Amino acid sequence: MKANKVMCSRCISDSTMPAITFDENGTCNYCRQYDEMNITYPTGAEGKNELRKMVDEIKKAGEGKKYDVVIGVSGGCDSSYMLHLAKEYGLRPLAAHFDNTWNSKIAVENIQTILEKLDIDLFTVVVDNNEYNDIFKSFLKASVPECDAPTDLALAVTHYMAAEKFGIKYIWEGHSFRTEGITPPGWVYMDAKYIDSIQKKFGTRKIKTLPMLWLRKWFKWMLVSKIKKLRPLYYLDYDKEETKKFLTEKYNWQWYGGHHMENRTAYFANNYYLPKKFGIDLRVCEFSGLIRSGQLAKEEALINIQTPKPNDPSVLEEIYTRLDMSEEEFNDIINLPGKTFRDYPSYKSTFIKLRPLFWILLKFNYITKSFYDKFTVKN
Repeated sequence: MKANKVMCSRCISDSTMPAITFDENGTCNYCRQYDEMNITYPTGAEGKNELRKMVDEIKKAGEGKKYDVVIGVSGGCDSSYMLHLAKEYGLRPLAAHFDNTWNSKIAVENIQTILEKLDIDLFTVVVDNNEYNDIFKSFLKASVPECDAPTDLALAVTHYMAAEKFGIKYIWEGHSFRTEGITPPGWVYMDAKYIDSIQKKFGTRKIKTLPMLWLRKWFKWMLVSKIKKLRPLYYLDYDKEETKKFLTEKYNWQWYGGHHMENRTAYFANNYYLPKKFGIDLRVCEFSGLIRSGQLAKEEALINIQTPKPNDPSVLEEIYTRLDMSEEEFNDIINLPGKTFRDYPSYKSTFIKLRPLFWILLKFNYITKSFYDKFTVKN
């Protein structure tokens, strides 16, 4: 560790992370944020009681309808477990999947296996593969960290589309701050205007089939359709390793090797692009979350973080082929100076101006706390 780098006394977040501060005990603000969220979202008996009240509310809203709740699926651990959880609580979930045409074979098999064994219907939106490849290439040319943001945002839109089509009032998201940690503002940003501005500047195709979360449409889904977003894993003592074992034994689910590795563009972004071009290793957030929740010792995390992330050469080969890029052109892009969302038009200033409105939307579960904390503040 470099002499000028300061590490949190509790987790492995350090002074190279955006917007980090330390108190008199050397504890970082992300640990303090975790502690606040831990109180807001209790686990144990109190958490199960909150989850039961959530389920009862969802069931009441779903009376007379075919489905109670939309659950996004990727073939990953969290979304697969949420399908099991929903059925265990007697809910009638509709699975929703955005296919960016870069899914791994394991992800596809996991989705099919879980849905078949739990008898759950699937709502899918598939983007035109040539269009998506062009958008993905545009983000690489833009030299920003969020090359996979079009997929992440399109998945959120797919959830809303499924809910609107079937009159469903609730969406379950499979995030746990105890296992995934808290990503700092500045490492990841996304909104529809941002995606559109980058594609207009660097792309060769118009956006036609990629689901876009335009602000007017988003407000319609929240304020008119009254579709709410909830995160049930916040109320559970959620152990990732135990969950993976459970899913494998009960559903023949397959582990795909690491967080965000069930999709090829996500694999590329997290295992190659972010570390190599921007020096960003998202495992710092993940390991820090596990340390705070008592699932990983700090000493072990410091050892694990030294292990290079897996790098499947076939992923890079697929990038070259599908994006019609030579290795030389790709390396030229990788070596471009890094930029951020601040270099392109986005909704960021609008989000900041609307912070009081988003606070109300947060209180009524129309948005998540992570959105409010990261996107509606100046950073």
